[in-house]
Amino acid sequence: MKLLLAEDDPMIGASMQRGLRTAGFAVDWVRDGRAAQLALAQEDHALLLLDLGLPRLDGLSLLRELRRGSRDIPVLVVTARDAVADRISGLNLGADDYLTKPFDLDELVARVHALLRRRAGRTRPEMRLGGLTLNPVSREAELNGQALALSQREFSLLAALMEQPGKVLSRQHLEDRLYGWDDPVSSNAVEVHLHNLRRKLGSAWIRNVRGVGYKLVEPGPGPASGQ
Repeated sequence: MKLLLAEDDPMIGASMQRGLRTAGFAVDWVRDGRAAQLALAQEDHALLLLDLGLPRLDGLSLLRELRRGSRDIPVLVVTARDAVADRISGLNLGADDYLTKPFDLDELVARVHALLRRRAGRTRPEMRLGGLTLNPVSREAELNGQALALSQREFSLLAALMEQPGKVLSRQHLEDRLYGWDDPVSSNAVEVHLHNLRRKLGSAWIRNVRGVGYKLVEPGPGPASGQ
């Protein structure tokens, strides 16, 4: 899951990026409102963490322009402005949640997870497909009641597939979900992680639709197709 962080303070931004990455998110970080605007126009991020006091284009103006367009990306405002009027302005302009600095990183991660659940229409943290269960908060996965030992990338890849079971996702889409701008990535990284997932889940769970991409399906009694 890739997030966009718009924060001009280098120490706060670095701390937020580090904490969110530890929680399993890929994080693209911009330092001003115009850069955030450009990133949102060019890439598909799952959530925007928005500071209000940004240079070049302030957070409230960015939020106003964002909501005038067609993007319905969840927005978590993270700011030092703690006046009630500022919170009301942000929420009325379309912010989904509000967190005042200083804050605890665990609360930040919890609020991000809550917004992503709400966007996906889920009330419980777990995602389920047949005997497969994923909990993005605890970073735990089980298959038929047995714990799966997954690396961070494998877990994130499986979560991306599990959010839209049966839908074919391109390799580029999956790569964009797993890696931020400054993350090192090899040309076959997604294929390597998919190979490892198939080895741990069983090959029938992940189908390769040739020339299109990959999809997660609950294995049926018959032979799998599209491998």
